[in-house]
Amino acid sequence: MTLRSYLFATTIFALVPTVAAAQAQPATSQTPPQSGAAPQSGLAEIIVTAQRQSESSQKAAVPLNVLPGSALLSSGITQVDRLSSLAPALSIEPTNTGNLVFVRGVGNFTLAPNSDPAIAFNYDGVYVGRPTSTTGVFYDLDRVEILKGPQGILYGRNATGGAINVLPAQPKLGELSAYASVGYGNYNNVQAEGAINLPVGDDGAVRLSLSRSSHDGYLSDGTSDENTWAGRFQVKAKLTPDLTVRVAADFAHNGGLGSGIDYQGVYAGSGANFTPSGIPAGTGVYAPSGQSYLTGMTYAPLGNHLPALPAPYQDNMFYGVNAEITYNTGVGTLTVIPAWRNSHLNYMASAGSIPYSNVETDNQYSFEARFAGKRIGPVDYQLGFYYYNERIDARTALTNGNVGNYEQPTYKTSSYAGFGRVTLHVSDRLRLVGGMRYTQDDKRFSTNQITSIISCLVTVAGRPSCPAAPTVPLFTDPSQLGYAFPATSPGALPIFVNGAPTGALSIRSDTIYNNLPLNSHKPTYRGAVEFDVAPRSMAYASIETGYRSGGFSVATGFETYQPETITAYTIGVKNRFFGNRLQLNVEGFIWDYKNQQVTHLGVDLASQLAFFTQNIGSSRIKGVEVDGKLLITPTTLVGTDIQYLDAKQKNFTYLQGAGTPPITGCGVTTGSGVNPYLINCSGLPAYNSPKWTLNFSGQQTIKLSDYKVVLSADTQYRSSRYIGFAYLAQQLVGPTWTTNAQIQFGPSNDRWSIAGYVRNIENQRIPVYSTQGGTAGLLVEGTSAPRTYGVRLTAKY
Repeated sequence: MTLRSYLFATTIFALVPTVAAAQAQPATSQTPPQSGAAPQSGLAEIIVTAQRQSESSQKAAVPLNVLPGSALLSSGITQVDRLSSLAPALSIEPTNTGNLVFVRGVGNFTLAPNSDPAIAFNYDGVYVGRPTSTTGVFYDLDRVEILKGPQGILYGRNATGGAINVLPAQPKLGELSAYASVGYGNYNNVQAEGAINLPVGDDGAVRLSLSRSSHDGYLSDGTSDENTWAGRFQVKAKLTPDLTVRVAADFAHNGGLGSGIDYQGVYAGSGANFTPSGIPAGTGVYAPSGQSYLTGMTYAPLGNHLPALPAPYQDNMFYGVNAEITYNTGVGTLTVIPAWRNSHLNYMASAGSIPYSNVETDNQYSFEARFAGKRIGPVDYQLGFYYYNERIDARTALTNGNVGNYEQPTYKTSSYAGFGRVTLHVSDRLRLVGGMRYTQDDKRFSTNQITSIISCLVTVAGRPSCPAAPTVPLFTDPSQLGYAFPATSPGALPIFVNGAPTGALSIRSDTIYNNLPLNSHKPTYRGAVEFDVAPRSMAYASIETGYRSGGFSVATGFETYQPETITAYTIGVKNRFFGNRLQLNVEGFIWDYKNQQVTHLGVDLASQLAFFTQNIGSSRIKGVEVDGKLLITPTTLVGTDIQYLDAKQKNFTYLQGAGTPPITGCGVTTGSGVNPYLINCSGLPAYNSPKWTLNFSGQQTIKLSDYKVVLSADTQYRSSRYIGFAYLAQQLVGPTWTTNAQIQFGPSNDRWSIAGYVRNIENQRIPVYSTQGGTAGLLVEGTSAPRTYGVRLTAKY
């Protein structure tokens, strides 16, 4: 535990008794029970806003999982990637440039700025456009809502696969309170967070929240570490009986080395011949054995060896300011949410085994206005308008043996949407719901990409052989190349080393796009019927559409891509039985996914390596999810969440440039001459789509006079699934189990507690994503965290 971390944790705990001592009068309002707690009268209700209105999660006729802030705190979740262990439909792959999020096979494979997320991430009611900007927000939360399926009506920008709504705890008006939690575990793991709520009269409050999360690398090369600081400041006031205003500001800094990867091995030819690396999982590509493995590779296009990877780092800052203004007009409630978010990324990472650096600034402004009208006869309604403006300025560089790129792209997006939703109360038990949204997306793109290619002119037995030629270094200016480089593009010069010819050419092939436009628009809709079968039982059925706008790629032949769409059919029931002690929710779904966007590392039609997006095909996703909780006794709670998923690629074909044969587990139609390869993966399962996902949990409370011991455990089973774009045999992960346990002791009033925990008891490093390392045939994988354990102390006032 570092000195700075220790001082931070000590400061948080020091603030709590200060508040308690200052509390001369009792609080004007009692703190409500923690969401998700199990009172003796039965299972607690969890209030959600998934439909932009406050209601019980059991009355929200939409597929969702809800994770109360208390559960997140006790689970030690400080980053979005841990959510996948609690929600069967969700799969999150942490990478060294952000998180790849999938819901039932719908998601993204890369985090390049040219691709919008398929799963919307909404923080404090604000859509966050970049998946790289979802760090440093998991502290002092009220709850997290995970919505499954298209979000084409009420949420920010459209999303095809679902949404993750992260809702911070808001200031409590007229209340003086605080809490703090500090934990320490193996890998030098420090988790500390806390909040202070200060009253400003009876109708106002400010809330300050702080968080510190750090641990050493889970890989022996030091990667897959964490070093995050975050803070949030909120002011909330009820200015008049009808007008409430809340203003919030937050920041986060993410340092360290970032997520790490391991070498799985190398392919020869088109993927039929695979040689394992022999390097144990958990080593990392920057370890001496990893670097030796890479530099021992003979790079076929040159006939010489690859260079070692440069050292990784990340220095990323995130800021945000937003407000929520709520005004009761007498005929309805108007809610206005203006917001600004900014991120500055500066990192060096390995995209596969390819060195990749990025300095990027993301600026986004958004404005949302919603009006929830009072019921007029049997009808209530919501109307809204949404505006989103984003500018991304990036400076990226990557290199792959004999090819290197330096790119300066600028992406601009303006998005407008109007939406409405109407509910017709046919009777006290039957409701018909209809909603529609119209979205207009206007995008602009420009870039200047400098490309350096070294072409070997000397061959031996038909193979390139110029071992004296250099490989292309990572560069942000041609002067850094260290060899002759043409002043203009296209151009070619011979390469000399120490005055001697190398038998290779230095080729310059730049790409310039100047303010290219791309406009798209789409209406989306939702229709549903809801029926209250009994006071605590509801059935519902719906059809909803979603849309994700198109965009740009710096890749010859794939300069633009078109929007994708999804149509979801859902039928479900939500029930409480036996005096509110048994909860049983069942959801059946069919999703038709069309014009599917897939962003990946590949070879474009100029036979150059690039990140680009293609509209690859369509898929059919169907299944059933069953969520149950049973309060066996007032002190014994068990739960299960089971999902069966049948997700299949119906028509999944794409092109790759001529030259190097594609390494893939799919069918390939061989190109001839300059003709591209056609890859066909139709009929295969969708990505990150285990057929079975089983979650089981149990909690036993043992009362000891005025104290209690709480024993809890949970486990998750996932059947086999593909985790890589190429559908290689090595990208198929077999069935896995992951189990966690905890013991907690404290007084019955929950004023403080001390807990010991262990996560991933099996100590498995489960592969979570796999990708090819460019044209060298290397295959790498990222894995889950190993077994971790520690203690946590929490106090509340």
